Amino acid sequence: MATLILNASEILTMAGPDGPRAGKDKGTLGLLRDGAVLIDQGKIIAAGPKPVVLTNPAAKGAKILSAEGRVLLPGFVDAHTHPVFAAPRLDDFEGRIAGKTYAELAQKGGGILSTVNGVRGSKEADLTAGLRMRALDFVSSGTTTIEAKSGYGLDLDNELKLLRVMRTVSSRGPLEIVPTFLGAHAVPPEYKGRKAEFVERVCATMIPRVAEEKLAAFVDLFCEQGYFDLDDLRAIAAAGAKAGLKLKVHAEQLSRMGSLGAALKLGAVTADHLDCATEEDIPALSASGTVACLVPGSNYFLGKPYPPARRLLDLGAAVALATDFNPGTCPCHDMRMIVSIACTQMKMSPAEALVSATINGAHALGLGATHGSLEPGKAADIACFDAEDHRELAYWFGAPKTRWVMKRGEIAWKAI
Repeated sequence: MATLILNASEILTMAGPDGPRAGKDKGTLGLLRDGAVLIDQGKIIAAGPKPVVLTNPAAKGAKILSAEGRVLLPGFVDAHTHPVFAAPRLDDFEGRIAGKTYAELAQKGGGILSTVNGVRGSKEADLTAGLRMRALDFVSSGTTTIEAKSGYGLDLDNELKLLRVMRTVSSRGPLEIVPTFLGAHAVPPEYKGRKAEFVERVCATMIPRVAEEKLAAFVDLFCEQGYFDLDDLRAIAAAGAKAGLKLKVHAEQLSRMGSLGAALKLGAVTADHLDCATEEDIPALSASGTVACLVPGSNYFLGKPYPPARRLLDLGAAVALATDFNPGTCPCHDMRMIVSIACTQMKMSPAEALVSATINGAHALGLGATHGSLEPGKAADIACFDAEDHRELAYWFGAPKTRWVMKRGEIAWKAI
């Protein structure tokens, strides 16, 4: 039986042109104030003015779901997360507050490698249980799809373990997980001083195995001074392309080293972070098909300067927003908080931020044709919030406002 959603104060359909929204379309919400959404078999049949939707034959006899005067929008698509880990990094958190640098924390056993040790010492079933709980946290905040990176195993067996955990949790729903292989997140201790050998192993052994088991859609690396350089980026991108994996890049996060320009030449789907991108980087990005995936929650948590979102938008780049959820630098799964930070700290408008958190997030995962907007044929992934005006989603920061969340046409979470 079809479902007909009525009585929303606003419906943000995000309807618009094909491709990521940029330029004049960067804040286009497809807003309806007397609208309706018709759903059947997990997909949108119609979304538009109520009188028009009601003429659809499937609307006759459909089950009515009232939004009771609230705001509806597509479920958030969180295009950058690291959600599979064993424990939070509380020592890092406290040490950073006390003024310790990342290098100092790493010397004391903190940082990425502390999470690696936790993953290596954990059973797959325990990591699955942890991700399952976090998946429900994402959904309860209005997120219906995430990208999830490996990178806390740093050897073949443990990287495969992380990716299998993602596959298991995604298959059980309701959260949809798009996996990314981030084997080159850091050089593991056993390869200390032998980075080139590790990169060769990532390219020659790990990427082919990941592709053989169909465990990832993307390959990524942390392209940063002291981690992996531009030659490593080119090698990993080539190995990924040969294996059928598309490219994402942690780019220009801690320093500007030319990783954005290299990512554009390699046809990366996204360039992520971009904290240190400069004005001269933006024209090439805007002219490309690469989405700038910004993760301001990590800047907030670390007390660091924010990426140049306003200039990116004004100069025509397509921008997506994501949480960067991870145990070390952004333990936040709530995209509404990210939307609020984007507005208050990066001066994005509420409309621009919501576009970036939905349809552009979908394009950042290669899912723009099926996710991220309420248009006929697309997945019926919908979030309903306790608000009468979409601007409230950024305004009431830190407050649980989700009323219900639908995944593929079924209610996946509802407030008590």
